[in-house]
Amino acid sequence: MDWTALSLSLQLGAATVAVLGPLAFVVARWLAFRAARGRGLVEALLALPLVLPPTVLGYYLLVALGAASPVGQLWQALFGRPLVFSFEALLVASVIANVPFAVQPMVQAFRAIPAEVREAAAVSGMVPGTVLRRIDLPLAWPGIVTGMILTFAHTLGEFGVVLMVGGSIPGETRTLSIAIYDRVQAFDDRGAGIMSAVLMAVSVAALLATTRLSGRVARRHG
Repeated sequence: MDWTALSLSLQLGAATVAVLGPLAFVVARWLAFRAARGRGLVEALLALPLVLPPTVLGYYLLVALGAASPVGQLWQALFGRPLVFSFEALLVASVIANVPFAVQPMVQAFRAIPAEVREAAAVSGMVPGTVLRRIDLPLAWPGIVTGMILTFAHTLGEFGVVLMVGGSIPGETRTLSIAIYDRVQAFDDRGAGIMSAVLMAVSVAALLATTRLSGRVARRHG
């Protein structure tokens, strides 16, 4: 078992949830409650990582973050080292790759809130902050938690994007999924099997948790 790779994957998953969670919350609430022009296009763009091959997404991120890009040059000037093939690049790639896993469950949870409840809150004089605290969060929390669980679980299993952007540097960018690939390449079936079982257990636990949360939402609005 590659404990260093597991620790790095857990750190990446936690950091991805910490960065993406608040952003996904704001975007999902806007998509659910605002009838703005172009909303359909925004939703389609946010879902793009679901249909793009990971290597394609990884390639574009590699170009966008590489030494020849403005972002890469700014990072090099500020920190004196390249952005690609670093943990920070992994985090950026992970956040972008997980956008649909975080946003879509939250959007559905917000849309499941009865419109009359929010209308009654507005008529009663509740300010937006109070509506958020006393109505949106209590009713939509299962979807919010589901988005965070799926983001964390998907981050642990992501392979193509993180390999393209981060490579396989031990202790810095070699996540558990990449370590499994390396063990298979080295014909270490036992090591690959143990690490695959860990990822399988995490995936099953995530699916069970999201199923229970979805069931709770369905019973509430059934």
